[in-house]
Amino acid sequence: MTEERTYIGKRTPGLDEKDKVLGNVIYADDFTLPGMLHAKVFRATKPSAIIKKLNADRARKLPGVACVLTAGDVPNNESISNVVGQTTEVGLLEARHQVLVKNRVRYYGEAIALVAADSVAAAEEAIELIEIEYEEIPGVYNPLEAMKPESPKIHGDNNIIAQWKLRKGDVKRGFAESSVIVENTYRTPRQEHAHIEPESGVSWVDDMGVINIRIATQVIEHYRDVAAVLGIPQSMVRIKGTIIGGGFGGKEDVTAEVFLGLLTWKTRKPVKLTFSREEMGYGRQKRHPYILKYKTGASKDGKLTAMEAEIISDSGAYVYLSPWVLLYSTVHSTGPYFIPNVKVDSFSVLTNNIMTSAFRGFGGMQVAFAYEAQMDEIAKKLKMDPLELRKKNFLKKGSETANYQKITSEVLLKESVEKALSALGEKSKSTETKKTGRGFACSWQSYGRMTYLHDTSSAWVGLELDGSAVVRSGIPDLGGGQRESLRAITAEILGLNIEEVHVISTDSQVTPLAGTVTATRALFMSGNAVKLASEHVLDIITKKASEMLNTSVKELSLKNKTVYTTGGGSIPLVKVIKQCAAEGTMPQSLATYKAPFTDPVKTEVIKDPVFADFTFGAQAAEVEVDTETGIVTILKYASAQDIGRAINVNRVEGQIEGGAAQGIGFGLMEDYIEEKGIPLTLNLATYLIPTSKDIPDIQSIILESKSGKGPFGAKGIGEPAITAAAPALISAICDAIGVRIKHIPATPERVYRAVHDKN
Repeated sequence: MTEERTYIGKRTPGLDEKDKVLGNVIYADDFTLPGMLHAKVFRATKPSAIIKKLNADRARKLPGVACVLTAGDVPNNESISNVVGQTTEVGLLEARHQVLVKNRVRYYGEAIALVAADSVAAAEEAIELIEIEYEEIPGVYNPLEAMKPESPKIHGDNNIIAQWKLRKGDVKRGFAESSVIVENTYRTPRQEHAHIEPESGVSWVDDMGVINIRIATQVIEHYRDVAAVLGIPQSMVRIKGTIIGGGFGGKEDVTAEVFLGLLTWKTRKPVKLTFSREEMGYGRQKRHPYILKYKTGASKDGKLTAMEAEIISDSGAYVYLSPWVLLYSTVHSTGPYFIPNVKVDSFSVLTNNIMTSAFRGFGGMQVAFAYEAQMDEIAKKLKMDPLELRKKNFLKKGSETANYQKITSEVLLKESVEKALSALGEKSKSTETKKTGRGFACSWQSYGRMTYLHDTSSAWVGLELDGSAVVRSGIPDLGGGQRESLRAITAEILGLNIEEVHVISTDSQVTPLAGTVTATRALFMSGNAVKLASEHVLDIITKKASEMLNTSVKELSLKNKTVYTTGGGSIPLVKVIKQCAAEGTMPQSLATYKAPFTDPVKTEVIKDPVFADFTFGAQAAEVEVDTETGIVTILKYASAQDIGRAINVNRVEGQIEGGAAQGIGFGLMEDYIEEKGIPLTLNLATYLIPTSKDIPDIQSIILESKSGKGPFGAKGIGEPAITAAAPALISAICDAIGVRIKHIPATPERVYRAVHDKN
């Protein structure tokens, strides 16, 4: 087959771009059914309490109310573990997540009751009529305090619910050999996903008795969780995904699925549930805030000699995905650098704060802020250029990480930094009160799930009699162009016009299960599955065409719905398909891609490969700091990423720019604030995210090593695009004002205090 590509690496228009611009997309909340009930959730207003009294009688008697459910109405109230089966031999706590609070409230906003009524107004009124009486009990809101033996316990008898370690070389000897040692403590904030679309869905019972849930979710396989809660066969629950108006990990865990399933199961009527913006603020998980204590040593010529770190994450009131976020942090804690002597101790701790779980960057962002700051501070002590220091220590293909994993793909870190810095052009001038600074940061981020999970993804590809194609894959489209990638791969391999490839996605009873849109795995896993299926279909077509053209398969190629021979002969693809059909051998294939895998984690010390591969990149920024107000203005910004191979250039650039924008919010302004478990930033008036006025033109630089494990050598970019943003900005601020911000976000107040404390 020829290496010339028709769609791979090109700027292919999106399937839904026009409809999104025109407002024609039917999002989850836009969907309605006749006779539909409207649901609301009654939530706790205490962060740590025992429910002494709960009376819903008045609410149940309200005209228009169809039902009010409390914990006693839920068949299996503690069926959701939210650790999605990822148990290990390490013995991490699996604190089961109650659907509705039965006795003890563990965080502000925890769900206590569900209401379904014939109107939103009636449901809201019913919520107000529910009577509750609390007995407040001591809580703990600081993870450092929660680690103490005498602290109040959230679950069981130990608040430390996960612990991981790295041990490599001799750290004591490494520091003894160091010419410079840098020690610092860094803090990163709890962050709200702040996606535009709230959690929303509609459920109903079909004529076969199956509970259908049409919902905005990153994981259609949550139908299993619904079935477990209801105590019914998994085959009797169907989840149909929608086009999603933002997720970033916020729609990875169970959100409204179980509530909808319960209410429809009870009423046998269609039910809609949509979270309010305030409810999004306190009713679901956030990014983990971290405390990071780092000690790093280097020789006088700039070679890193040792690193020691203690990493503490606040899990909030439930486990959710905290052990695995922490595992990612631990593996990535060294940064993309070779360090011969490493000691890392990581802890995830339960508190009575709002729960924390998956968020774009999944543990990589917090440690990147620390390890890049350490590199800058070492360079400062050595009076060495920060880039030159990094060049001496970058991982390379074949390098061994601190958990003894060999890097198997190309590492274009040097090229990424140089291109990102070059893209900034000439440096802007400072004034007496407005100081200009530049900085950059490097990062590495895994793509694909942990290798010991034996991840798989299935896809079906078939050709119709007219030469068009259908792709079936259970992968939701999170806005990153997941469906477009599958369409392009199929069209490329089968020589079709891309407009004639139709992708059916996200229906748990119609599409082959493809796993989650998480961990930057969609293109890696589903892309490879579709590639395998398309290649199987290609084999069927070329075998039959070779018979019809009396030539060998090796002499054939497909393009523009035509099969060509190297000798100049050809036959319409449609004719070959019809011949296949006539002989009972339809050109269709169901294929499953199996990711590289390793044995399960058996000890807290991570010694084996955890991820299949990594994406490497760098981001650079130029900022202006007003020393009289502390306001930071971004003047220029560039992000360079080796994405292996671009499947769709438009979508790659979109991910790079979107990741940078969200990372800018993490670094400069987004700070979800709680006071003794009470959330204070419940909406977008109090929780600030970047607007178009805060974000400069972001220069996206795509590098292609073609060395990734995705289709055509692609690497993942969804999460890697965000990782280096905050440390790049903090580096630039430090260059401008001469002092490093160690607690982000770098709000005007923090920057102002840093400037004036220094003075």
